[in-house]
Amino acid sequence: MSYQVLARKWRPRVFAELSGQEHVVQALTHALERGRMHHAYLLTGTRGVGKTTIARILAKSLNCATGVTATPCGACPACVDIDAGRFVDLLELDAASNTGIDNMREILDNARYAPTTGRYKVYLIDEVHMLSKAAFNSMLKTLEEPPEHVKFVLATTDPQKIPITVLSRCLQFNLKQLPPALIGERLRFILDAEGIAADASALALIARGAHGSMRDALSLLDQAIAYGAGEVRDAVVRSMLGTVDTDYAYRIVEALQTGDGAALLAECDAMTERSVAFAPALDELASLLHRIAVAQVVPAAATAFDDAARVTDLAGRMAADEVQLAYQIVVQGRADLALAPDEAMGFSMTLLRLLAFRPDAGDESVPPREPTAAPKRPPRATAPAGTRAAAAPGAAASAVPPPMPAAAAPVAPRPVPQPAAPAAAPQRELRPLPLASADWPAFVADLKLTAIAAQLAAQTEFRSLAGNVLTLALPPTHKHLADRVYADKLKQALEETTGRKLLLAFEVGTAAEASLAARERREREEERARNETAFRAEPFVRDVLERFDATIRPDSIKPVS
Repeated sequence: MSYQVLARKWRPRVFAELSGQEHVVQALTHALERGRMHHAYLLTGTRGVGKTTIARILAKSLNCATGVTATPCGACPACVDIDAGRFVDLLELDAASNTGIDNMREILDNARYAPTTGRYKVYLIDEVHMLSKAAFNSMLKTLEEPPEHVKFVLATTDPQKIPITVLSRCLQFNLKQLPPALIGERLRFILDAEGIAADASALALIARGAHGSMRDALSLLDQAIAYGAGEVRDAVVRSMLGTVDTDYAYRIVEALQTGDGAALLAECDAMTERSVAFAPALDELASLLHRIAVAQVVPAAATAFDDAARVTDLAGRMAADEVQLAYQIVVQGRADLALAPDEAMGFSMTLLRLLAFRPDAGDESVPPREPTAAPKRPPRATAPAGTRAAAAPGAAASAVPPPMPAAAAPVAPRPVPQPAAPAAAPQRELRPLPLASADWPAFVADLKLTAIAAQLAAQTEFRSLAGNVLTLALPPTHKHLADRVYADKLKQALEETTGRKLLLAFEVGTAAEASLAARERREREEERARNETAFRAEPFVRDVLERFDATIRPDSIKPVS
């Protein structure tokens, strides 16, 4: 019996079968069709996204018996040998095992010789970032000017460790992580071809558990088929992945909406009894809150979720600021989980924070104690010791002082100056948000902002206001200003001025022509043009220009006053 795992059996053999890396496929296809092949390629990306697969397809395209083509036949000896892993002119090297300079010198010495059976020698060096510095330096010259019959394909999951001298000699392609929807479609296609029954929800769980890697997804699918005795069912996959009853995330969010603290703690106790891992549980909860936020801000994008109906329902019952705050609390709770006495306590504390820091939690809290005025001390009067009466505490302010003897002249109490009541702070007048881009510069100019936050506000242009979501345009040259710190300062100033809660969204890449900075720039240009016109109109200036054939530097013209 010989069984080939799904990841190897269903490895794409032509560019048309490759999913999710269209930007790489398009570039390589056009280069092959036009005969403009580079001599060195660098493929970067996480594991299982197609780096080795693309290298093998490229080797087939270069050595196919039909000629250099983007659609290799797959039937000639070269194509068959490459698919089988026995083509002598495709050298696959593991840089993790061959890290030294001696290994690299041996490779480069063999590169001088012509191919044995193919048209090109293709060197595929996997995990190239593991090479030593000396090995990198030894390959620089060959990598820059290799023989005509040699092509290099370097693959790595960590391009930051590759020297810039190597990067500059390669054509670099960054392979993307595959979205869960695309992975699910590929899994469904493979199972249909294999004749294996499967639940759509089970495939969605596997696609999410793969974290963007097609190879991981196929490995999980192999495991699920074995675990489920030839079928891929939802309950089996949940049990296999350790995600039994992931509905706890929905129940936690629903209990949070109603402010039911008892339900939150009961859910935590139930998860403890079921031995649910709390770190993945917080990841799942953060993922649900992210989907809810997407459904609130971009409803059209939420239709791609496999739980779109439930997410849309939750998004309609929660405020946008509540979702954003809850997401931050969950992410911070995930980071603090290792610092808790135990994970169950850390998880329950995160749930309590979600409940305590809700935006409307202040309405249900204990009302603050009313300040009580301190009793005023009565003015002291001189009296014989025998006539002093012991007054009850608190009654001194209302008790009538005892009568004084006739011989004793009463001493008038010195008036105690009362502190002046503090003047009431002037209430700031609230202003509505402008709904037209032409009114935005004047509105921004009145905001109480300084430094970089003021620069951010000046460079923005009003785009739209949908509910509490304010969309502002920002030119690409100033996208660095949209830092969270400065965006929060702009958001706070807008909320103080308008008296309403806002959520800022920036459109980076569009020209902000109606911004305050653009208006000030136009005003400066107009003033400069007026100054230059007035300067050129001076008789003395015209005389100097004519006599000496002089020219005027416009940037040097400055008004005296």
